[in-house]
Amino acid sequence: MQCSWKAVILLGLASIAIQYTAIRTFTGKTFQICPLTSPLNCSLGSDGEAFGGLCDEFPYFFYNNSRKTHVLILATTRSGSSFVGQLFNQHSDVFYLFEPLYHVQTTLIPHYTHSRNTADRRVMLGASRDLLRSLYDCDLYFLESYFKPQPANHTTDKLFRRGASRALCSPPVCDAFSPSEPYIDEGECIRKCSSLNLSLAVESCRERRHVAIKTVRIPEIADLRALIEDPRLNLKVVHLVRDPRGILSSRIETFRDTYRLWRIWRATGRKPYNLDLTQLSTVCEDMLRSTTTGSSRPLWLRGRYILVRYEDLARNPLQKTTEIYDFLGLPMEKSVEEWIRNNTRGSNDISAKHKYGTVRDSAANAESWRLKLSHEIVEHTQTVCQQVLEELGYKPVNSPEELKNMSVSVIEDKTFVPFL
Repeated sequence: MQCSWKAVILLGLASIAIQYTAIRTFTGKTFQICPLTSPLNCSLGSDGEAFGGLCDEFPYFFYNNSRKTHVLILATTRSGSSFVGQLFNQHSDVFYLFEPLYHVQTTLIPHYTHSRNTADRRVMLGASRDLLRSLYDCDLYFLESYFKPQPANHTTDKLFRRGASRALCSPPVCDAFSPSEPYIDEGECIRKCSSLNLSLAVESCRERRHVAIKTVRIPEIADLRALIEDPRLNLKVVHLVRDPRGILSSRIETFRDTYRLWRIWRATGRKPYNLDLTQLSTVCEDMLRSTTTGSSRPLWLRGRYILVRYEDLARNPLQKTTEIYDFLGLPMEKSVEEWIRNNTRGSNDISAKHKYGTVRDSAANAESWRLKLSHEIVEHTQTVCQQVLEELGYKPVNSPEELKNMSVSVIEDKTFVPFL
C-alpha cells in the first residue's frame, strides 16, 4: 500500500489523457494542405482532395478563403473582459462567444482554480487551442464532445452563457428577437429561445465576416503562439489588463467563498496564516509574462497584438473602442457606439450589480478599489506585483490617506502602441 497514492495520481493523469485523446479522435477535423504554386486550389476539408498528390511535391501553404478576422480577448477574471466582449457582441457582422473554454475546463479539470500549480493549468492548453481553432472555423460541433449528455440532433441547452451571444439569440438561431433589436437581455434570450441548434449556430457564424471569442482561461500570450502563427487563421489578440489591486478587490466582492480569507483580513486587519497568496501572485506573474512578451515585439506578434488597459477604456470608452476597431480593421457601427453610451453612465438597477453585468459608471469604477481595500492589503499587493504595476503604469500608494484620496489618480498617462 506504500505506492497507492502514486497509483491514484497515475490513474488520474491517464484518465485525462484518454478523455482528450477520445475527443481529438472523434471530433478531429483535417485541414487540406495545398501547394504554394497553386493557391487557387487551396481549401479546407474534402474539397481539396483532388490535389492531394500535388501536396506531396510542393511547399505547404494554407489558404483562408474567407479571410475572416478572428479576435481573441485575452484577459483574467474580473478585469473587465465581459464589457470588452460586448463591444464586439454588439457588432452586426461579428459572431461572438462568451468563454467557450469553460467546457474544456469543466471536462478535463473540474476543480481548476487560478491558484493551482503550473502543471495542472497546462493540461488544458492543447485541448483549448484545438477548440479555438475549430470555433474560428465555425465548427461548433466540436463543442459537443464536452457536453454531457451528448446532444441529440445537434441540439443542446448546455452551452455556457448562450444568452451572452447576440448571434445565438437572433435569426436564424432564434426567431424571438429581430436582428434590429437594440438590446437583447441575456435572461430573456434563455427564456424565449428554445434549445440551441448548433447547425443553425454554424450557419449564423458563417454568415458573419468576423468571429470574436473571450477567454480568461489561457494563462499568457505565449500559449497562443501556435494559433497566431497558423496561416489558416487571421487571429488578432486584444490583451486586456487591469490594475491587480482592482482585480483583487473585485474578486473579493464577487467570489465570496473562494476569497473568504481575504475578506477576513480586510475586516480584521489580521492576515490569516493559511491565506492562499497564489490567488494574487499567479495573476501578476501571468500578466507580467504576457506584457513582457508583447513589449519585446517578437515577429510572430506583428500586426496581431494590442494591449488595452481597462482603466483607459473605462475613462474614454468610445475613443479606446475606436482605437481597438481601427487596429483590427473593423468598421465601427452606430449600434456599438449606442451600446457604449447606454452602458457606461452607471445605473442603480440590480442588474448592474450582477457579477457578469456590464452596466457601470465606468470612469468611477476604474479606481473604486481604493475605497474597498485596506492599506495593508494594498501594500501586500504592491510588493507581490511590483514589476507588473511598474510595467503597466500603475502608481503605488504609500499611506492610508493617499489611498483614499480619490482626487489624485494612481494611473499614469501611458500610451501602448500596437506592434504593426
